[in-house]
Formats: sequence, structure tokens, C-alpha cells
Amino acid sequence: MPTDTPPNLRNTHIPTTDPSTGLKITEIFYSLQGEALTSGLPTIFIRLTGCPLRCVYCDTTYSFTGGVRLSLDDILADIAQYPCKRVCVTGGEPLAQPNAIALMKLLINQGYEVSLETAGALSVKEVPVQVSKVMDLKTPSSGECQRNLWENLDYLTAHDQLKIVIADRTDYDWAVAKLWEFDLHNKCGVVWFSPMFEIDERKSDVPNIAIQLAEWILADGLPVRLQLQLHKIIWADARGK
Repeated sequence: MPTDTPPNLRNTHIPTTDPSTGLKITEIFYSLQGEALTSGLPTIFIRLTGCPLRCVYCDTTYSFTGGVRLSLDDILADIAQYPCKRVCVTGGEPLAQPNAIALMKLLINQGYEVSLETAGALSVKEVPVQVSKVMDLKTPSSGECQRNLWENLDYLTAHDQLKIVIADRTDYDWAVAKLWEFDLHNKCGVVWFSPMFEIDERKSDVPNIAIQLAEWILADGLPVRLQLQLHKIIWADARGK
């Protein structure tokens, strides 16, 4: 009997946009939010597997591959054990898995306060408006500056936030130029300038780049906020924190 598609070309897998296929999950854990406007608040983190970017300063490279596929119902059952109704969907890059949108819609319907951490290289157009998008703009030092999807700025609201990780003066000057070029502080609720650093668990000294960044922001009187990653200061780079 003739078929519409030659057997050797037929896709026997259920499309990943089918909610019943669930999501590849690297980890689900309960901790304090270390960044953005909810910093310091108890939060459930759902870390999705996979990312199309390879930023040189990435601190979650373990999420690039592997993971366990869970149904959306299993994810809801897992997070129900925690005494919290605040969820951060993160990665990797959550939007690399289309079902991340279905997950966020389900979480909202279940009464969760939801935020999304995204690198800004994939479209945020379909992200539910109730979700607080915390979107990166990649600086030159990241190695992925060319991947910024600038049209994403059109989908930001006062409910959303921009994060720019800064490693040196070149990054800072780039970020300031983009701040004024795109009027970033008027496109979203907050623009964060975040110094790139790793905390050594044997010492707690604030690195020079954080001090320099604070001084640069003050000197230029920028309409941005300085951000230090609270979870790194407390737990260094420990997983599940």
C-alpha cells in the first residue's frame, strides 16, 4: 500500500511539541533565588537540559546534555513537595525545548508565580505574559554576542528584566552603548549589570570586577542596578543551590 512518506524518512517519534512527551530535566531543587527582583526568596528551580549557546563563562555546563525525561504531571508532582509557590524555569536554555511553554502555562494555571531565565537567543514571543522573563543580553566577552535576538526586546514589559553579565571594561562600554541605543531601561522593569566572577568556597573576597563595575555605574549615573549572585556568595558553585 502506498504511503504519504517513504519509510526511511518517516519520523517515528512523537514531536517534542506534544505536551505528553514532557521535558528533559537536569535537576529540580529548592533554594533561595540568587538573582533578579526575587533574590533571597525561597524558590523552586526547574533546570531544563540543553542549550544552543556556549558562553565562555557558563557555570551550568553540566546541563548541556543528559537529563531525565519527565512528564509535565511528574514535574508538578515533584515540585509539590516543597513549601513554596514560586518557580524559576531555567537551564541550559529552557526555550530550546518547545514544551517549556506548555510547562509555564501549566504552572500558572496551578497558581505558581513563575519566572524564566533565558539567554535571549531564542524568541520569547510565546512566553505567557504572566511569566517574569529574566533575559540576558550577551556581551563580547561571552563569545556569543552575535546570537542576541534583538527583536526579543519588543516582547519585554515592565514585568520583565534584562541581565547583562560584564567581565571587563569592553563589556561595560558595549552594555552602556546598548542601554542608550535601545532605551533598555524603559523597555522592562529593571536592567541588571552583573559582574562575571566565581566565588572560591575557601574565601569570600569580592573580586575587583564587582568593585570596578560599581564605580563605573556611579560615575556614569546609569539607570541600572548592580547585581551580585547571592547563591554564589553563600554556596559558591555547589549544584542544587
